[in-house]
Amino acid sequence: MTQPPSAPTALSLARGATDVPLIEQTLGDFFDAMVERQPDHEALVSAHQGLRYSYRELQTEANRLASALLGLGLVPGDRVGIWSHNNAQWLLMQLATAKVGLILVNINPAYRVAELDYALNKVGCKALVTMARFKTSDYLGMLRELGPARLPQLYTTVWIDAPGQGGAEPGDVSGMLRFSGLLAQGDPQDPRIAATAKTLKSTDPINIQFTSGTTGFPKGATLTHRNILNNGFFIGKAMKLTPADRLCIPVPLYHCFGMVLGNLACLAHGATIVYPNDGFDALTVLQTVQAEKCTGLHGVPTMFIAELDHPRFAEFDLSSLRTGIMAGSPCPTEVMKRVVEQMNLREITIAYGMTETSPVSCQSSVDTPLDRRVSTVGLVQPHLEIKIVDPESGEIVAPGSSGELCTRGYSVMHGYWQDEAKTREAIDDQGWMHTGDLATMDAEGYVNIVGRIKDMVIRGGENIYPREIEEFLYRHPKVQDVQVVGVPDSKYGEELCAWIIAKPGQAVNEDEIRAFCKGQIAHYKVPRYIRFVTEFPMTVTGKIQKFKIRDAMKDQLGLEEERTA
Repeated sequence: MTQPPSAPTALSLARGATDVPLIEQTLGDFFDAMVERQPDHEALVSAHQGLRYSYRELQTEANRLASALLGLGLVPGDRVGIWSHNNAQWLLMQLATAKVGLILVNINPAYRVAELDYALNKVGCKALVTMARFKTSDYLGMLRELGPARLPQLYTTVWIDAPGQGGAEPGDVSGMLRFSGLLAQGDPQDPRIAATAKTLKSTDPINIQFTSGTTGFPKGATLTHRNILNNGFFIGKAMKLTPADRLCIPVPLYHCFGMVLGNLACLAHGATIVYPNDGFDALTVLQTVQAEKCTGLHGVPTMFIAELDHPRFAEFDLSSLRTGIMAGSPCPTEVMKRVVEQMNLREITIAYGMTETSPVSCQSSVDTPLDRRVSTVGLVQPHLEIKIVDPESGEIVAPGSSGELCTRGYSVMHGYWQDEAKTREAIDDQGWMHTGDLATMDAEGYVNIVGRIKDMVIRGGENIYPREIEEFLYRHPKVQDVQVVGVPDSKYGEELCAWIIAKPGQAVNEDEIRAFCKGQIAHYKVPRYIRFVTEFPMTVTGKIQKFKIRDAMKDQLGLEEERTA
């Protein structure tokens, strides 16, 4: 029986259990050992692609891809981007890059030209694997728009030509490789793979995930083998994953939810990964759970709501389900009850974290009472420490008092890519990651997230920093000043609202602002509500009071906050 985390009653400080040791292998070595234990066990089902891989087959193809990547002249430490929705190629890239010490850079498929330009150049991606297109998004077209002059470090672009990943042949692909062609260049027995693996350490960076910054520019949270492999292992342990489990993953792989809580949680316990589709679709989730007899299902609350409310919901047999994770935004009590009762997810868990902490710091377990699963984000994870501190004094607060949640331990990121100043702002000299989230801890160590010190907006599980959108809208020739806030929304948890002051003598309307955003920033960052005002509410010292903007919009739109307990 795992020992419970310690939680002294006098202070909001808790330490995770340490009876199960940390994994000190690289991801490649750990995965290879798992393959030897169960080579014929099913590792991956990509339903929309009609692909199935055993652990041995997945290893063979990952090695083939690793060999091909080395053949491009890439060396350990080089950055390789992946700009794609969920598919088998994404997982192959995750494993292949780890095996030969390349740093996988997750690019959000919702990114548009300006964001892609920034991300690829910020970390110096030498190669990029991308979808050709998805729905109305023309990924190769955006890359052509940027061109070699604006992407001087990118010398190889590979487009995913597998069935279901773009359909017909895209237009101009001159100078670009097909993924199938790249793979064909590799040799799964390439001796360079083992030779390179011997030079790698578990503390080497393996992954960069972009997280928006209050400066208006995304920061590259840099994570190591040790960070994400251990986090995936302990996440899976809280769910009691075993090789008998088959986890349906409709959450995006570019996000830590899919990549760590999904892929790595499964691989760390020998379970089967199941992708129902490239992007989220409630019907294919229900169909895939039934067809593949999935035992687990991940999602943000909006995904579970869409599944429960689907008109064909009652047609599907979900009796195989047992566990999963709901995370990304607060879970309304009634939704959690419906998920447990109607979807058979009796052992679903709640997780809390941030990209910079690999990501999970707190999680409920399959044994946590339902009322605690709804009203809290569980207990501290093994081998981690958490504390709640007064944001002003830094002193640890008493149980039940709110303060900033801080995390310390193996999960804290390597740092922000080439940004020592921002890293020092986030991680103090004692190694504590300051999350910016306001939380409380009860006497038993259960944590509840009650708000945010920073003004981050969480829309349907996507973290959005208003400053980034403000910086972008400032570039509009008719905009003098702009403030962006989050307002409550029954579907997404929060939606964005922009208050804009036009330049003197200029007339501007909502359509102009939306047209300015289109194709330049991700769709979820485009404010749903746009209002034109002549002034912002301010303090006597001239500081803008965003909470007053939020309150005014709530009154104007008749919006209510979601109750989470």
